[in-house]
Amino acid sequence: MKKILLILLILFCLFALAQLIRPTIINPPVTQDVQVPDSVKAILQKGCYDCHSNQTDLKWFDKITPVNFLVAGHIRDGRKALNFSHWDSLAPADRKSKLFWAINDIRNGEMPLSSYLLAHSGARIDSNEAVVFEHYLAAVSPYKVSDSIALHAIDTQYAQIKNHPVATIQPEWNGIAFLKGFDHWVAISTTERFDNNSLRVIYGNDIAVKAISENHINPWPDGTAFAKAAWKEKSDSLGNIATGEFLQVEFMIKDSKQYAATKGWGWARWRGTDLKPYGKDAGFTSECTTCHRPVKDNDFVFTYPIAFGKASDFKNTSLNNSAALPQGLAFDPLQGEVVNTYINDKERTTATLYRVKQTSSNILTLVTWQQQPDPRWFGARIPASSLAVEVVGADSTYQYYAGSPLQLQTTTNTAERKAWMLTQKPMLLPQVK
Repeated sequence: MKKILLILLILFCLFALAQLIRPTIINPPVTQDVQVPDSVKAILQKGCYDCHSNQTDLKWFDKITPVNFLVAGHIRDGRKALNFSHWDSLAPADRKSKLFWAINDIRNGEMPLSSYLLAHSGARIDSNEAVVFEHYLAAVSPYKVSDSIALHAIDTQYAQIKNHPVATIQPEWNGIAFLKGFDHWVAISTTERFDNNSLRVIYGNDIAVKAISENHINPWPDGTAFAKAAWKEKSDSLGNIATGEFLQVEFMIKDSKQYAATKGWGWARWRGTDLKPYGKDAGFTSECTTCHRPVKDNDFVFTYPIAFGKASDFKNTSLNNSAALPQGLAFDPLQGEVVNTYINDKERTTATLYRVKQTSSNILTLVTWQQQPDPRWFGARIPASSLAVEVVGADSTYQYYAGSPLQLQTTTNTAERKAWMLTQKPMLLPQVK
């Protein structure tokens, strides 16, 4: 008994002495607090401010050694990632981006940290509070009608691309080479990002397409490669949106052994019409893996392969008996190369125009889907159920299919729709020598 008491006494003395060793935790001056409505700020103060601001409110147990060292580390890392007390240090676009990251971390259970919630259960943000946050972000993300400056920028970029093909593309900082010809892969989905007003087309190589057809997508097989190309949105006053200036293309390449250190994927990104590698060194991949961490249970892939899913089973429809198609063609309108992609904000639809190349001529197909919120990212919308397919056939006839299954429909604006499809400009993509 005496031995146990002696041990307890020694431990108590060591604990008491340890309280003399403390990390430095200070609250520097607030240069500018986050500028959001009070209802949203209250949510941030409740769940985020202790680690992501200079207004940390330490509880008594947070000040005890060795807990205070863990708390100090959380505060240091939290302020480095995002500090709501230095809101003036961020550009306006970056401020909105940080808020979208915050709500998605909350929705995905990434924040507040589960280890933090064990002792700070009051910091938990419930679903009702998340909805308040989301409604605010949706309200501050309106579409902007493209003005003359934006349209001029598109024309300038088109001339740059046409007259100055990229001769040399440097490898990414991690050694991955640019994958030429990705735009000839199958487009497996599209995404509208209203959080940053961009449109994206996601392409998959042959291995990805085969994996989708066999439902072998979690995990994806080695050799799978995705390309995600992004453009600024170009919009008009009627709510019609199409691709504008080219922004970037990024790749994910699956090799579970070669890229084991980066979650089994090789990550790469090139920006601008000159296709410059992203980042400053090979450490940029930590940004990629952190971004995709919320979908780790989906093999770190955000994309839903709509092109081969429930929204695109065209095999048993009257579309395959169309006189506009070459006889005997087993036709899937999604197998063509993407010309452009479009959003109708008022009707909440998304559409993609494809060119299906034939021996002597081309077939154009415009597939329209209803949109749905992306369940994996608040701030994005993706295709849902298919609504219609329009075809300008090899014989220049126009046909319109709708319903479930798709059936040929009679239309009154045949000439108008045909002319529109035939005159659409392709998306801006850098040309590579």
